[in-house]
Amino acid sequence: MAGAELYCGTSGFAYPTWKPSFYPEGLPSSQFLTHYAKRLNAVEINYTYRRIASQKTFQKWIESTPEGFVFLPKAHMKITHSLKLKDAEEFTRYFLESLEPLRERGRLGPILFQLPPSFRADHEILERFVSLLPRSYPSAFEFRNVTWFEEATYEILRRWNVALCLAETETLETPHVLTADFVYLRLRRPEYTEPELATIAHRISQYRANGYRTYAIFKHEDTPAGAFHAEKLLKGEVPDRYRV
Repeated sequence: MAGAELYCGTSGFAYPTWKPSFYPEGLPSSQFLTHYAKRLNAVEINYTYRRIASQKTFQKWIESTPEGFVFLPKAHMKITHSLKLKDAEEFTRYFLESLEPLRERGRLGPILFQLPPSFRADHEILERFVSLLPRSYPSAFEFRNVTWFEEATYEILRRWNVALCLAETETLETPHVLTADFVYLRLRRPEYTEPELATIAHRISQYRANGYRTYAIFKHEDTPAGAFHAEKLLKGEVPDRYRV
């Protein structure tokens, strides 16, 4: 599949229940990330949602993965859920500074700002917040309240080159609106059929053909189904049913 870069992975990697079909039966948990990174080239990190990771932690992750592998940190809950973007400048600066080891080594993918379902649209707060984000930190916003899905939101994101996270779950699907120079897909349904994966593969091929670097992140489950879906997309093994 030609075009801009494609990064595929899952939300997290430290799942013993992925043995033995994804991780070998005897593989110690300390080696999970190394094995994961041999098969996929990105991982969404929930660790940063609850704590500020140390430089030692990031250095260990970097050393466990090859060049070209990227980490997609979820923004700390204090920013998105406690402060709800308001008066969050100081803590956001502190959070972003903690990610410097990843950025300096070229391992930092987009930061995911996932807002709570109770957070209704407030465009003034959104614009004030995204205007403060350094351009050197690509960012994506996942809105989980339908009041955000309107042109005023998209215009703010476009103005600051911030991606609308294209998330889909059983109950909510984000409109397919592109607002940045990259695409962030969060594929969160419990199951995906072959035709559904083919449709996703087609969407990705279109994004990449038009120059959009694309990140496709599947939900983790007790089984490694999402990891296998991501691996197929990365290898181009999912047939694009629209291809002629």
